[in-house]
Amino acid sequence: MVLELHDICKSYLQGKEPVPVLHHIHLAVEEGEYLAIMGPSGSGKSTLMNIIGLLDQQTSGSYFFDGQDMAQCNDNQLSAIRNEKIGFVFQNFNLLPRQSVLENVALPLLYAGVRKKDRLARAKEMLARVGLEDRIQFKPTQLSGGQKQRVAIARAMVSHPRLLLADEPTGALDTRSGEQIMGLFEQLHQEGVTIVMITHEPEIARHAGRIVTIRDGKLEQGGFQETTTEQEDDAS
Repeated sequence: MVLELHDICKSYLQGKEPVPVLHHIHLAVEEGEYLAIMGPSGSGKSTLMNIIGLLDQQTSGSYFFDGQDMAQCNDNQLSAIRNEKIGFVFQNFNLLPRQSVLENVALPLLYAGVRKKDRLARAKEMLARVGLEDRIQFKPTQLSGGQKQRVAIARAMVSHPRLLLADEPTGALDTRSGEQIMGLFEQLHQEGVTIVMITHEPEIARHAGRIVTIRDGKLEQGGFQETTTEQEDDAS
């Protein structure tokens, strides 16, 4: 099991009053699984993503990542897990505009203390995997939206993380670029990468093997896979 959430609750203080955002979340993700968490704006999905990605901490409940209780880790240990075991893909790419594509992809390895020769070689390898080996010296501002997201995916995967966490990965892309990115995710999944994707779009969520829905901070089990299969049967 890559991650397990047990009875996760999250509240934020508004003045002196706690405002609950997540209510008693239970979720487990197995190695190699491709999960979509779907919900509308304000449903709590971004808060849940931040907790899964160790960018925020729950108010109560337990989070186990790779069999380890995250509550027992200090800040340095949490930072190391984020950098080495979790790859992040964001809607707005979060690339450094003054750095080259190659330098952006190599950045997590720099933080991990990998020597320059090795990190650049691994970054070039990842860029080749996403079809951008001819863009390594470009700046992000010279790329299309779809190319920027490919760079972001290469950066997320360069450390060979246990989990690829994607937050609205096609939200800033046109339909064609979005489909290309989802095809790349499917390729990574077939290679055994564990993916958790946050989205509000049903057509994007359908690419996943399992879908859960979050609404008003509560996780509801559900999915579109059976519906999709029935529609394909009807079409044939």
